[in-house]
Formats: sequence, C-alpha cells, structure tokens
Amino acid sequence: MAKKRFMTLSRHILEGERMHPGATGELSALLDQLGMAAKLISLEVNKAGLVDILGFTGSENVHGEKVKKLDIFANDVLIKAMDHGGHFCVMASEEEEEIIHIPSQHQVGKYVLLFDPLDGSSNIDANISIGTIFSIYKRVTPDGTPGTLDDCLQPGYKQEAAGYVVYGSSTILVYTTGHHGVHGFTLDPAFGEFLLSHEDIKIPSRGRIYSANEGNYLKWPQGLKNYIKYLQAHTFDEKPYQARYVGSMVADLHRTLLYGGIFMYPGDMRNPKGKLRLMYECNPMAFIIETAGGRAIDGKKRILDLQPERLHEKTPVYMGSPEDVDLLEKFLREAE
Repeated sequence: MAKKRFMTLSRHILEGERMHPGATGELSALLDQLGMAAKLISLEVNKAGLVDILGFTGSENVHGEKVKKLDIFANDVLIKAMDHGGHFCVMASEEEEEIIHIPSQHQVGKYVLLFDPLDGSSNIDANISIGTIFSIYKRVTPDGTPGTLDDCLQPGYKQEAAGYVVYGSSTILVYTTGHHGVHGFTLDPAFGEFLLSHEDIKIPSRGRIYSANEGNYLKWPQGLKNYIKYLQAHTFDEKPYQARYVGSMVADLHRTLLYGGIFMYPGDMRNPKGKLRLMYECNPMAFIIETAGGRAIDGKKRILDLQPERLHEKTPVYMGSPEDVDLLEKFLREAE
C-alpha cells in the first residue's frame, strides 16, 4: 500500500500556489481563511445536541423557510471570517436577501464569495450530515471600488475556486481551483488541522446509485420517469441499481463524487425550476463534479453555462458520472 503524504490544507494550498509563478497569494490566503471558518462551524455542529443551539429562531429567510439558530451561527461565522481580510469586494449568502457589502473600514479586494452556510439544515435535529458550500469568482467591476450585484451574477464557468465541507461522522473539506484536480481533507480533531485524505478525486465513469426525492415522482417530467423505470428494471455490473437520498445536497453529492452514479433535483409541476439555488449550490458543486471528470446539466444545458439573472435564482439539476448523465439526457431528449 502506498504511503500517504502528511499534507495539511494550508500546505496543499501553498504548494498549488507555487505552481503559478505569477500568483499573488491572495487566493491561497482566502482559501486558508475558509478552512478556519469551517473548523469553527464544525465545532458548533458537533456540540449542537449539547447546548441550546437547536430549534428555530422564529424568523424566516428570503425563501420563506424557517431559520434555525445554527444557520445563523454558520452565516455569521463566514461573514466575520471573510469580510476583513482585504480579499473580497462583495459577498452573497443563501441566508441573506441582498448582497453583503464589505464594511467601509476594511480594504476591498478583487474576489467575490458566494456561499450556502449550512446546506441540509433541516436534518440538524436528526444528526444527519449537513454542510457548507462556497464559490469564489474574480470581480467584473473596477478594482478598489465596492462590489456590486454584477460581480455576483456571473456564470459558473468563471469560478476561480469552489468547495464544500461535510459535517458528518468526520468533517471533510473538498475543494478545487479547476487546474489541479479535486482534493479532500479530513479534520483531525486532536491535531486541529485538515489533513489530505482524498487526493486527486476522479468520479467513476458510471455508478449504480441514483439519488432523488422519489416522493415527487408523479410531478416529474416524463423523460425522467422513464429513466427511473429503466434503472429499476436493469442492472449495472450484474447488480441492481440502488436509490440513496439523504436530503442534504452536500452529503448526496459527496457520496456521488466518491462512488459514482447520479444526483437529481428536477423541476416539477409545482416548482418548474426545482428548489436548489444556482449560485450557492449548483454552480460550485457542478464545478467540482466537472473538474473530477463528471457532468452537470439542467436537463438541456450545462449548469456552468447558465447566466444567473437574480441573486437567489433556482435551477433543475442533474449531475454525477458522465455516462449516467449521458443516459439521462437521452431519456429526457426522447420524451420531448
């Protein structure tokens, strides 16, 4: 068995920076800051059952969903950890109705941060894996000025980096800058550092797991219904297909990334654009999946090519192993 390298997240980021002679170190510094924020959120998530942090705040977010105390904590941690480093000109969160301006007393930088502070938070009380998703862009407005909505409304293919953190039986951070693959780091609670545990992740070309909320089956497009029936009637590697759905996008896609298969959250008759947010969830996860060799589409178009028009825009999404997405695409096209 090959001996694994002892590699911290900070060191890995710095080594990646050295491969680009013209790098300023800014992207490395902000990724390191995100790692620190993830540690703080992980600590709070892990003790959530022991302190008075569970339950609803009594308010609702911009999507009309009840906001939990841990959502607010994670949102505040990310804002406070990232707004003073001089790297960002503007931020946006799934929990905030408007863009988040950098306080006037702090320097503004050339990057933009979009994030979902706590994906799958409805699962908190049941101790099911939840996560944080983040996405980084370069600004499109002039340097040295406050960031604007235009800086946030960029298509996903322009991402400079993206990542997610899974808070489960262990805390795992996965990130990519697009150039040097997708890498995963597991938090060692005794050492207090993220250590490289999944180097250069490649999604299998095909898998036998499909992930979707089949409770919405009757409202799905006919092509998707046909695809699901096909999977249920066939085998892959002489084994039947398996349905696995956690209800936390981070958890479902982390499994898909490692084991292969397909994750789906389609539009339906009630929600033609589905429920997942393009900018905070779908774009960063699509960037990671594609960098690992997979595919991500909205049913017709590549997710990363979609031009967002609103801060909290939603989109149907199908992503995972390339052969699985290809087959689904075929069923959707034939049913038109």
